[in-house]
Amino acid sequence: MSRTATVTRVTRETAVAVTLDLDGSGTAEVGTGVGFFDHLLTSLAHHALFDLTVRTEGDLEIDDHHTVEDTALVLGEALAGALGDRSGIVRYGDAAVPMDEALAIAAVDVGGRPYAVVDLELATERIGDLTTQNLPHALEALCRTAGMTLHLTARGRNDHHVAEAAFKALARALRVAVALDPRRTGIASTKGTA
Repeated sequence: MSRTATVTRVTRETAVAVTLDLDGSGTAEVGTGVGFFDHLLTSLAHHALFDLTVRTEGDLEIDDHHTVEDTALVLGEALAGALGDRSGIVRYGDAAVPMDEALAIAAVDVGGRPYAVVDLELATERIGDLTTQNLPHALEALCRTAGMTLHLTARGRNDHHVAEAAFKALARALRVAVALDPRRTGIASTKGTA
């Protein structure tokens, strides 16, 4: 069973193409034009053991908002597509990831219910070329199109560490949640549907 998806989205603001393989080795080729966001998505793929290709061309002459948001929306669509009807998966996952002084805790439900509670302790307006305000917004967009519930908190004194620990915790939680459960034959819900 192939758990892969390729999704493209073209608007007047961005052109995004994402290919995702849930059963990969953590290989990533990411190019959004926003260097620190590329770093976070590469880290996500590496720690989730997803193979991920992202190509985004956005209106960076305005700012990074549309590029980051639309990339997250398409990544969420790819995650939903790769999960298919979501049968046979563990569904829930959680992880705590330290990075020096920072600590991030993530819990996910990839069963089809979109919701995000994101609490990142970020002190600066930018990390490299990424507007920090766009991080929680991107995670909310990802959840909306992926059909995923996410609870994510991250604290620390260094914004780079806080953001990176957050994406690593999300990755580790996703790695557990999307895994195939050898004991489950259907959808992990008493409703019988996602």
